[in-house]
Amino acid sequence: MLQKAVKIGHSSHVVTLDVRPQLLDALSALRERVAAARFPLPLPGAPRARANRDELLAQLDDYLVPRLKAPEAPLLAVVGGSTGAGKSTLVNSLVGRQVSEAGVLRPTTRTPVLVCHPDDHHWFAGMRVLPDLTRVWMPQQEDPDGAEGDGEADDDEDVLAAVHEHERALRIETAPSLPRGLALLDAPDVDSLVADNRVLAAELISAADVWVMVTTASRYADAVPWHLLRTAKEHDATLVTVLDRVPHQVVTEVSRQYGALLAKAGLGDVPRFTVPELPESAGGGGLLPATAVAPLRAWLTHRVQDPTARAQAVSRTAHGVIGSLGSRMPELAGAVAAQYAAALRLTAAVDEAYENEHARVRGRLQAGGVLAGDALKRWRSYPLDCGAGELLDAIVESLEALLLCAVTAADERIDEAWRREPAAGAPGLADRDPQAESAEHRIGMAVRRWRRVLEEYAEEEVRGLERVDKNALPDPEVVAALLATALLGGRRARAAGEILAERIGAQGAVRLRDRGGRLLTDYLEKVLGAERERRLAPLDALDVHPEPQAELIAALSVLQKER
Repeated sequence: MLQKAVKIGHSSHVVTLDVRPQLLDALSALRERVAAARFPLPLPGAPRARANRDELLAQLDDYLVPRLKAPEAPLLAVVGGSTGAGKSTLVNSLVGRQVSEAGVLRPTTRTPVLVCHPDDHHWFAGMRVLPDLTRVWMPQQEDPDGAEGDGEADDDEDVLAAVHEHERALRIETAPSLPRGLALLDAPDVDSLVADNRVLAAELISAADVWVMVTTASRYADAVPWHLLRTAKEHDATLVTVLDRVPHQVVTEVSRQYGALLAKAGLGDVPRFTVPELPESAGGGGLLPATAVAPLRAWLTHRVQDPTARAQAVSRTAHGVIGSLGSRMPELAGAVAAQYAAALRLTAAVDEAYENEHARVRGRLQAGGVLAGDALKRWRSYPLDCGAGELLDAIVESLEALLLCAVTAADERIDEAWRREPAAGAPGLADRDPQAESAEHRIGMAVRRWRRVLEEYAEEEVRGLERVDKNALPDPEVVAALLATALLGGRRARAAGEILAERIGAQGAVRLRDRGGRLLTDYLEKVLGAERERRLAPLDALDVHPEPQAELIAALSVLQKER
């Protein structure tokens, strides 16, 4: 239960809402955790998780936190429903003049309209609720007798033009005919053909103290309104339904069937109003007779003017949102965990492929696999028909080919494993940048750097030889070629090690082979490690980690303790 009684509203209106700073702090922390949740991998549940996160953020930002911070603010009743349900005509009729554009033909971008009493306009002029929507105010026109005009003056046309410049705008109207403390919001169609309108409609409904769900005699069994009704039930929101445009001859039967469906869905106690089909229902800006909407208007007015009714409406919706976090947050955390598990599987496929190829390359090197083909041919003809430089060139080319083959094989194994993972379909994971350097170029550069360092080792060893006749010193290029052959030739190159010992001495040969062996191992790990990191870089950039799951659950736990 929310605990602290706060006097709100007009006269003696009292609403029991918990506005303790600790609760607001817990909600703010939870909100930040929800906003930080990311679902970049295209898993089956990711679209639902993103929608749930956005809906939850909308309810926290647009309703729950603003309501707890300002419990005395006017009740916001959002009128939602599917295309052609008559929402705008209903709002216009409740107000008593045309404030919302009605009719079958809708503009491509539907600007929601909020109507409140002039004394309440300051509650909605700022960013207290719906902070992502640009405010657009309609100036009030008066006729010579002092009555309000029809809103078609030239100044209004300029304002309307400004409305359509904003993709996400909230048009504000004031009407003295509405009771103080009540605001009506005409939302876009929840089943609009324009995706942005559907998203906006969901956000607006999430900002409501009272959900007014409008459907028609011909569409009351459609999936969309029932999805909204079930969502309202799950969140235990203050809800009222309107069955609109019901022909007189079937009003009893349709009302009975609709009531049975509500009862079956556990919504039998939801207030239900029926509006008959009238000539004004066809749209075009007509207003329904006051008697047609009088019961609904009376119900809404009672919610505002009766302290107990207002308290029940506000606290029930606020309680419902907070209570729904008990199931919504774990579901969100589960989706985060699924993202991390998928990222781990993708990473494991890369690690396994490169570890296997690393082991295979080490085996080939130990077996002298580099000394094959042209490199073997050069060695066999050395030194009579092949110089040291040519032998070293051939060995370098053979080493490049071995490493390129390993990287290609690893990538093929990764591609095969990732094809079985839906998460691998994330943009950029499997794509190759056509502007990037090729693996062949990168490996070639690395092997050539390895060769230069090997040649520097050979030069250092030769310079350290103590010989009287400096002309008797061996050629560093010959030493480097013999060293590379001994390191990479296996049993086939046993003679290379013997010749190297003859040229620089046994101790020098051992020392040089040890240094060269460590250098080869280091460069092998660098080359394959760099290619592995390259393959994982797009996945790492998605920043999928396990921490958000624990943080979501922890934030929920803190909130539940504060309740």
